[in-house]
Parts: sequence; structure tokens; C-alpha cells
Amino acid sequence: MSRWRPPPPRSTAIITRAGFNALKAELDHLWRELRPEVVKALAAAAAEGDRSENAEYTYRKKQLGEIDRRVRYLSKRIPSLKVAEGVPADREAVFFGATLAIENTDTGETHTYRIVGPDETDARKGWISVDSPLARAALKKRIDEEFEAELPGGKTRFVVLSAGYPDERNVK
Repeated sequence: MSRWRPPPPRSTAIITRAGFNALKAELDHLWRELRPEVVKALAAAAAEGDRSENAEYTYRKKQLGEIDRRVRYLSKRIPSLKVAEGVPADREAVFFGATLAIENTDTGETHTYRIVGPDETDARKGWISVDSPLARAALKKRIDEEFEAELPGGKTRFVVLSAGYPDERNVK
């Protein structure tokens, strides 16, 4: 049996303007503020003597590694992203950036989601990735149109109740 695994599918390189600005702000914060603080704390911990028994030194080394890993990722990811500007001409159809209300036709439950890029998903806000099965199934559907999505619990039918496009300046 081989250890080789196929590479994971690449995520879509699209993002909203607010998400793009948030990633740039995170990179700036990590590089200009957090990393210098951790380096200073690491140097102070290293000066305390025996590093093999120094928990502070070990913690700071791990913290610095995590910061550097995230900085490398963001430095590569940000230039490859395409910012989706504006709203589509057909505002009653579901496209990237849409806030949509859907109803599960089996249970009658309604949910509201916003379709965003994979780098800005947030379950608490109801922001789902454009790469998610639900978002892929809902794309290009219009209000009152039914669609079926292959979810972890099985195939589920939904109907689009509403679709809207928020003003980017007001979305947090």
C-alpha cells in the first residue's frame, strides 16, 4: 500500500473586496506587529539559559513558526486572488457575493447564507464558500426555483426564497 495521496482540489481564487482587505490587514498585522513582539520575547527567553528546559523558549519558537507559516501562505495567496467587484445585472439570480434565503422543501426550515470566497467563510455569520456543495448547487438559480444539493446527510431539495447583493462598504 502506497503512502501517496492525490493533492487536494484547489480552492477558487475569488474573494470579495472586504475579504481581500481583511487578508491584507491580517498579513500586515502579523508581519509588522505580532512577529517583532514574538521575536523579542523569543530572544529574551533564549537569554535565560538552558533552552532544553525552557518552556517559554519552546512556546515562542512554536508561535513564531505558526506566524511564519501564515505569513508565507498569505504572501502567496493574496497575489493570486481575484476580487469580485460590483453586482451582477440579474439581481434575482444567485451568483458569487449573493445573500440568499433558502427553504428545505422536506423540513420547511429556512436558512440565510452569503456566498463568499473560500478564504472568508464564517459559519457563525452564515458565510459559505463558493466551493461548498450547497453554494455550487444554488449558483445561477432564480427566486422560487428549486434545486437539489448533495450534502453530507444525503441529497436535499431546496427552494430559493430570496437573493440579494449587499453593499460591500457596509459588510463586516
